[in-house]
Parts: sequence; structure tokens; C-alpha cells
Amino acid sequence: MELLIQLAVLLASYLLGSLSFAVIISRLMGLSDPRSYGSKNPGATNVLRSGSKKAAILTLFLDAAKGGVPVALVMGFGPEQGWGPGLAALAGLAAFLGHLYPVFFGFVGGKGVATAVGVLVGVNGPLALATLLTFGIVVYFSRYVSLASMVAAVFAPAFYLFGNGVAWQATATEVLSLAVMAMLLVWRHRENITRLLTGTESKLGKKKE
Repeated sequence: MELLIQLAVLLASYLLGSLSFAVIISRLMGLSDPRSYGSKNPGATNVLRSGSKKAAILTLFLDAAKGGVPVALVMGFGPEQGWGPGLAALAGLAAFLGHLYPVFFGFVGGKGVATAVGVLVGVNGPLALATLLTFGIVVYFSRYVSLASMVAAVFAPAFYLFGNGVAWQATATEVLSLAVMAMLLVWRHRENITRLLTGTESKLGKKKE
């Protein structure tokens, strides 16, 4: 019974992650489907191309929240059920997978950056801060948001592993969950990697010709 309950938690986390807020908010606000223009990625950055900053901010916030909420709930109520931080990390991973492969939207989702940030905030605030600082440093020097996202994603499990016993107490399940998220996030940016290698990736603040 306990295993079934934990599986139900993971399923609920995946279903929450499957809510593509980029599409939902665009529909509610009468905007075009973000999968039909720009990068065709259902995420906050592409929603911003619709011209609605409000829609983009809402998408960013809700995409992050659906990653952080399952983690926070398991961390908050889990101890009473005997659940550890490992289940919380798996719940975050399930929500992340839901964002990438949403069952409600034909398994076509976004790249997962905002949702991953939400998971990190839920898992460990200082870890999330260190990862965001890494993102900011890479963006500042390279002006490539995609590169910064991938570097930060890779550094997150590394930070958590090497900070174990010093800044926080990490479990193998948490580190593994973060590592899987990092690999998937990099995989979802494979087109960006190609453009980075060919020198055609857009830089932050630079308008496309």
C-alpha cells in the first residue's frame, strides 16, 4: 500500500507537470498557440514573442511553480508519512518529465528550464541560488541564454554532490534526479547546441536580422 501511495504521488506530480501553461494561458488570453510561431517551444520565452509580457510572466511563474509545488508538498507533509527527501526529488523529476512530455498535449512540451528552477528551489534554496548565479555569470559573459541554461543545469547536480556534508545533506536519489534532469535539459537544447557550434545562435539583447 505504501508503494502504491508513493507511485500515486509521482503520477500526480507528472500530471501537474503536464499542464502546459504556455498553451493554456495563451488560449485564455486570446493569443496564438505558442507552438505555431517563433521557436514553436511552449515556454515563457516563446510566449513573449506574442507581444504579451503579462502572458510570458504568468507562464514563467506557473511553469516554475509546477516544479516546486510537488517537491514542497512532499517535503512538508512527507515526514509524517515516513517519506524522505528522495521521494521529493523524484516528485520534482516527475513534474519535469510532465513538462517535457505532457500527456495532455500530445507529449510535446517545452525545454524545462523554468520547471527545473522550481524543482531546485523546492529541493534546496541555497542550491537554487548557486545555480542561478552560475546561469547569470554565463549569460553576462557569453550573452547566450541557451548556453547558460545548459551550463547551470549541469552544475546543479555537481554543486549538490560536492556540497554534501558541507552546505547541505544530499541523498543519492536527489543527486541522481538532478543529474537526469540536467541530461534531459541539455538534450532538449540540442538544436541550440547546433546553432552555437555554427555561430548562428541568437545572443541576448541582439535583434535577429
